Amino acid sequence: MLLRNDLLHYTFPRERTVRILWIDAAHKIAYTFELHAKSAHPQIATLGSLVEDVNSGRAQLLLVDPYLVQARPDDLPVSHLQLQARAWDVVSTLVTQEPAIYQPSARGGMVLRHAELHGISYPSVYRYLRRYWERGQNANALLPDYKNSGGRGKTRSSRPDVKRGRPRKGEGHPGMNASNDVRETFRDAVARYAATHRAFSRRGAYRQMIEDFFSTGDTAATPSFGQFNYWIEKDACLVPRHAAPRQPQRIREQPQAAMGA
Repeated sequence: MLLRNDLLHYTFPRERTVRILWIDAAHKIAYTFELHAKSAHPQIATLGSLVEDVNSGRAQLLLVDPYLVQARPDDLPVSHLQLQARAWDVVSTLVTQEPAIYQPSARGGMVLRHAELHGISYPSVYRYLRRYWERGQNANALLPDYKNSGGRGKTRSSRPDVKRGRPRKGEGHPGMNASNDVRETFRDAVARYAATHRAFSRRGAYRQMIEDFFSTGDTAATPSFGQFNYWIEKDACLVPRHAAPRQPQRIREQPQAAMGA
């Protein structure tokens, strides 16, 4: 018998692993999610067909879940827990609305409403959902992941004891590294500030972000304004159209992601 959160690994016609997200009470219908697929969405399947895939050898039931995130809060820095709490606040209600959240006809409107409610972008809500589905369907799945790839033309990986980039002027701690999750917080901070202010201010957005996510007093776990300014430029953060940016030429628009609903 297959269960919620089980992982099935396929090698034909292509190698892929899917997680069972949900099974109905009658054990007839299931929704699955392909892992490590950038634009994946939940897919409906009959439970019988998934069982047959395992019984016939077309799929292998993984007995160990290598994607499940397990962590003790006492071992994590406050900044990680704040980012996790922010993401969980966005998706915690969405993921309980089963099976509607898995259905294309309902999901798009649900995601849009939550994006507006929390003052973040539509794609950001999807990123949180995909991370939740991929990494075990619990709050720990939303903890930051600092595994970045390095190389020419790519963002270099970070180590907690080595600060990337130009040193800050003056004395004091060199600051934190801007991981993918911190950069995602930068993007959300831009969208949140623009959604609640008539005129956009980078300094204002930065101060609000520090108050909301990094007000721990720990300089080592606090990004600088220079980092914030650099990465919102590099990541081409989008200011919502209803905002009135003070410097529209400095924040370039990016194409709307084609997110299937």
